[in-house]
Amino acid sequence: MDDGGEGAQRATPGTGKRADARRNEEALLDAAAAVFVASGVQAPVRDIAAKAGVGMGTIYRHFPTRADLIIAVYRRQVDACAEAGPALLAAAATPHAALGKWMHLFADFLVTKHGLAAVLHSEDAGFDTLHTYFLDRLVPACARLLDAAAEAGEIRSDVQAYELMRGVGNLCIGAERDPRYDARRLVDLLIAGLRRPPEPSART
Repeated sequence: MDDGGEGAQRATPGTGKRADARRNEEALLDAAAAVFVASGVQAPVRDIAAKAGVGMGTIYRHFPTRADLIIAVYRRQVDACAEAGPALLAAAATPHAALGKWMHLFADFLVTKHGLAAVLHSEDAGFDTLHTYFLDRLVPACARLLDAAAEAGEIRSDVQAYELMRGVGNLCIGAERDPRYDARRLVDLLIAGLRRPPEPSART
C-alpha cells in the first residue's frame, strides 16, 4: 500500500481533523490575525482569503460566520499569551523581569485588537464566552507572575492580577491611533512602580 497517497492525509480514528485540514485552519488563523492587526476585525473576508492563499469557500467551511473566525483568532492568541508566562519565568533573570516582559506581550495584544472592543459588546453570545475565556486564561497567568515576584521580595504583595490588567488595559486605550503615545513605556513605568520600597536602615 502506498503510504504517501490520500490515505496518509486521512486522520486515524480518534485523531480529529485530517492533518491537511488542520494546516489550512492554522494558515487561515495566521492570515486573519495579520489582517485584523492591519485593518480591524471588520476587514473583508476576501482580504483574509487572499492573505492565506485560499478561496472564500475554504474560509466558510472552517468558520461559517465572521464571529466564529474572530473568536478562533483571539482564543488562539489568548492561549499564546497565557502559555508565555511560565516560559518567561523560567528564562528571565528575575520574576520581576518576567512580569515586565509578559506585560509587554499583554499590552501588544490589547493595542493590536482594532475593533474588538466594539464586537465584544455585540449581542453575539460567542463574544461573551470569549471575554470569559480571556479572563479565565490570563488572570491566573498574571497572578502567577505577581506571586513569584512578591515571593522573591521584588514587588509589593497587595497587587491583584485583575486590577493590574485593568490598569494596563486603560493605558493602552487609543494607543494605536496616536503615534506620539507609547503604551509600552507607560506599562514599564507602572511595573517599575510595583517594586517594594527599600527597608529603612536600622538606627544605630
